[in-house]
Amino acid sequence: MAAHEQRVAVAMSGGVDSSVAALLLLEANYEVLGITMLHFDADSEDTAPSAAEEAAMICRHLGIPHQVVDLRDRFRKSVIDGFVAEYLAGRTPNPCVLCNLTIKWGALCKFALESGADLFATGHYARLVPAPPGGRHLLRRAANLDKDQSYALWRLTQEQLARTLFPLGDLTKSEVRAIATAHGLPAAHKTESQEICFIHDDNYQRFLAEELEQRGITIAEGEIITVEGKRVGRHRGYPYYTIGQRKGLGVAMGHPVFVTAIDPAANRITIGQKEQLMATGLQAQNPNWIAEAEPRRGEPVEARIRYKDPGYPALIEEAGPEGFTLRFLEPRPAVTPGQSVVLYRGEIVLGGGIITRALS
Repeated sequence: MAAHEQRVAVAMSGGVDSSVAALLLLEANYEVLGITMLHFDADSEDTAPSAAEEAAMICRHLGIPHQVVDLRDRFRKSVIDGFVAEYLAGRTPNPCVLCNLTIKWGALCKFALESGADLFATGHYARLVPAPPGGRHLLRRAANLDKDQSYALWRLTQEQLARTLFPLGDLTKSEVRAIATAHGLPAAHKTESQEICFIHDDNYQRFLAEELEQRGITIAEGEIITVEGKRVGRHRGYPYYTIGQRKGLGVAMGHPVFVTAIDPAANRITIGQKEQLMATGLQAQNPNWIAEAEPRRGEPVEARIRYKDPGYPALIEEAGPEGFTLRFLEPRPAVTPGQSVVLYRGEIVLGGGIITRALS
């Protein structure tokens, strides 16, 4: 990284990734400020302050200032309430995608810039290509594909990308830990955080049940039917299921079965065999295009339909300001409404959208 004198605010969680991101920016002669957001009330009263305290300790170790921003109300209204609403609508959300757009690059980045920062940096594993004159900023996969987080960043705007730095984009996790160890950073051997930060045990069904109880919402049991319409069992309530789910269905069919459809209005779950879970394409809404203003019809892409999905070839059948239609070259299983579909051209993120329905 070239030497700079700009002021960079680094979103710091107390973990090794954001700690090393701050260190690398310091070594590149940026003026670095650490900022930590309090964003949810954890089950244990001291968990949220602990993240801020760990980040403050790392900032003291690095000799940089540190600020804490209380975003708990905004996070609850935007991310947690949205998470619950999506499950109540029979969809499966991506809370990290929404958090990145509205909280990290929304309220937190806004605070950083208003506090005098020129740029905003995080410990995400992704890369940026700065815009040429009159061109667009590009988002790239990380060099280490096992840690690549570009999928969760597809909603970032050109304005947000213009202010962003990803210092870890060319590094592996082991290299990041080695840098932290060499510099004596307290977070060098800290374990990875859980999949969804506000669900400490990764049990979304427990979390959702507690949230619904707090809201006074009761979801009754309902029918489980086959794709042919045969009643084969009862379920505990449709929000506790997702497309493609196999475990916890409580039915014995003599062969593997999966959730193929969720009907919130009827409180009904449909199950079928794997071939009945396959889709030839999908429709998506709320698109955000990064690499170009809008892709052309028939453009070949690599489509990822969930975070851990490696991506598969597809063609853009239709695209417009409200959404797009995608066709897979080969059928894909468990295309899930509410999830993000992110489109790539090689290493470059073209953009993405929110899946509204699977096409057969």
